[in-house]
Amino acid sequence: MHSSAVFLIEFGAIILGLGLLGRVAGRFRFSPIPLYLLAGLAFGKGGLLPLGASEEFVAIGAEIGVILLLLMLGLEYTATDLVSNLKTQYPAGLVDGALNALPGAAMALLLGWGPVAAVVLAGVTWISSSGVIAKVLGDLGRLGNRETPVVLSILVLEDLAMAVYLPIVTALLAGVGLAAGSATLAIALGVAGLVLFVAVRYGRVISRFVSSDDPEKLLLVVLGLTLLVAGIAQQLQVSAAVGAFLVGIALSGEVAEGAHHLLSPLRDLFAAVFFVFFGLHTDPASIPPVLLPALALAVVTAGTKIATGYWAARRNGISVKGAWRAGGTLVARGEFSIVIAGLAVSAGIEPSLGPLATAYVLLLVVIGPLTARYTEPVATWVTGRSRRRAPMDPGPAEERLPLPEPVRHER
Repeated sequence: MHSSAVFLIEFGAIILGLGLLGRVAGRFRFSPIPLYLLAGLAFGKGGLLPLGASEEFVAIGAEIGVILLLLMLGLEYTATDLVSNLKTQYPAGLVDGALNALPGAAMALLLGWGPVAAVVLAGVTWISSSGVIAKVLGDLGRLGNRETPVVLSILVLEDLAMAVYLPIVTALLAGVGLAAGSATLAIALGVAGLVLFVAVRYGRVISRFVSSDDPEKLLLVVLGLTLLVAGIAQQLQVSAAVGAFLVGIALSGEVAEGAHHLLSPLRDLFAAVFFVFFGLHTDPASIPPVLLPALALAVVTAGTKIATGYWAARRNGISVKGAWRAGGTLVARGEFSIVIAGLAVSAGIEPSLGPLATAYVLLLVVIGPLTARYTEPVATWVTGRSRRRAPMDPGPAEERLPLPEPVRHER
């Protein structure tokens, strides 16, 4: 059969399969990410039916998927929102990074993977899934809850931190020296700061330049500008994803809303292709050996995320119940954990890192919606049970009240 015909058959089957898996996920109201990863495992190395002709195109589609994910993320925020969150919520961001990145780094070092893999796995365990969490909040009807702004603030800070983190990882994976790595980080920080400044001061001018009443022209300009900036960023070793994120921040108002509406179907398509591509490069036989570390890491970092959300919510004056809900909501990991692991897999730094990240994300993308729903009622039940037990405990001897002396009647 002609190679182009094989390509069309393979790629068409992939897209059709993703559409059917998305329907299944929608019917049961959970994220389709684990199904996309499993589909990639089925059609990749060691899978049921390895692909041939379409793999190169899928790789390009996966790169576009990452770029569109970060662009759409940038479109969600204005530069003013980011600056405001950075000023008021940075303590929560620091606690979030410390509690959730350190377990990943420690696990990589315990497994003997070295410092570069430790930095990568720290990012995998650190970043929550904005897409899964937003869907969970909508499904549970919590978008108007008092604790939801705290959750969103932590997600915003994580996304902003990626603009610094991704260039560091890119430089480490490229194996550049200390001087070159420092220069790359300086360029990334300088560009991010410049874009934020320009977006705050001249965001309307940029949006007016990009704006168009014709959806076709708006789509072409925004998509072309994003790919161009992402390519330039990649050439400077800053990371294409960061370039796309900064383009999204620079656009605001009606242009951002219009671009978001037009690009959402493209984002969903190429993001699904990205998850499949990651699965294609993971041998299913390599997952069982890392399943136990992945499970241990999932349990520990689910607890640290709950602690992060609880602390941040209480710091903002949210009730105990709301604080437990905030913590449980943050547990899910997903797209950005896979993006970070995908960089390491492409660089080939540690063969087991990809399978461990796959197993880890599969676990937490399923567990995350459950913790969002049940953390608060379980915590309330446990604390209520302990309070009911408290009066029955006589406590230490020195804290007990003295018994009354018997009354003696004199004759």
